[in-house]
Amino acid sequence: MKNRITDLFSTHSKNILSVFYTAGFPQLEDTVRIAQYLEKAGADIIEIGIPFSDPVADGPTIQASNKVALDHGMNVPLLIQQVKEIRKTVTIPIVLMGYLNPVMQYGVEKFAKDVAAAGVDGLILPDMPVYEFEETYHDLFASLNLCKTFLISPTTSEERIRRIDGITNGFIYAVSASSTTGAKGGFADEQLAYFERLKNLKLKNPFLIGFGISNQETFSIASQYSSGAIVGSAFINVLQNSTDFETDIFNFVKALKGKTSQP
Repeated sequence: MKNRITDLFSTHSKNILSVFYTAGFPQLEDTVRIAQYLEKAGADIIEIGIPFSDPVADGPTIQASNKVALDHGMNVPLLIQQVKEIRKTVTIPIVLMGYLNPVMQYGVEKFAKDVAAAGVDGLILPDMPVYEFEETYHDLFASLNLCKTFLISPTTSEERIRRIDGITNGFIYAVSASSTTGAKGGFADEQLAYFERLKNLKLKNPFLIGFGISNQETFSIASQYSSGAIVGSAFINVLQNSTDFETDIFNFVKALKGKTSQP
C-alpha cells in the first residue's frame, strides 16, 4: 500500500511545510475548508489537532484554540467525519496530532482503523510511550499503513533518537526547544547546534523542525538543517484574526515558503 507521507518524502527532501491547526477552530465547520485552502496555497502536509481539555505541551495560542473547539462541540467522531469530507477534494498527506486521552476513550485500535479508513496518513501522539507503541501498536499501525511520528527534543539522548528512528516510518518531529509551542522569534546558537547534531546523525527517517516556526526566516533556517518545518501557533493566529480565509491562508503559506518554495 502506498502512503502519501512516504511518497512525499521520497520525492521532496527539502523545504517541506507542514501546517498545524486545531479541528473545529475558529468555527466547528471550518476544519474542511481550511484544509482545502492549505492545499491550494501550497502546503505539503496538513496536520490537524485533536482538541483536548488539558494540552500541557502547547502554548497559550493552541491551548485557547482547543478550548474554543471543545466549546463548539468538537470530538473525535466528528473529526473523523470531517476528514472523510476533506479527502473528497484534498490529495496531500493528512496527519492527526493529539494527546492520548481522547484516543484511548475512543479505543486506540478502533481509532487507528477508523482514521485510516477516513484517509489519514499518519499520527502524532506525543504522550504515547515508545515501548507501548513497540509492544502493542506497531503491527496494527503497519497493517493500516499509518505512519507514526515521535517527538525528539534537544535533551533527547542519541540512544533514544536512534531507537525512535528505528520504529518510525514517515518522519520524526524535532522539537526546536524544551518548552511549549509558540512563536519565539529566531533560533539561539544552542538550537542551531542541536539541528546540526541531528543532521549529522544520518537518520534513516527525515525530520521536520517544529515549535517556534513563525515566518520565512525561521522556516528557511530550519530547512537548511532538515527536510522542512512545522508551523502551528502562527497559523492559528492567522485563522483567529482572518476575515477572508482563502486569501489569508494563501498569503501566509506563500510568505512562509518565500524563495524556498518548491518548483
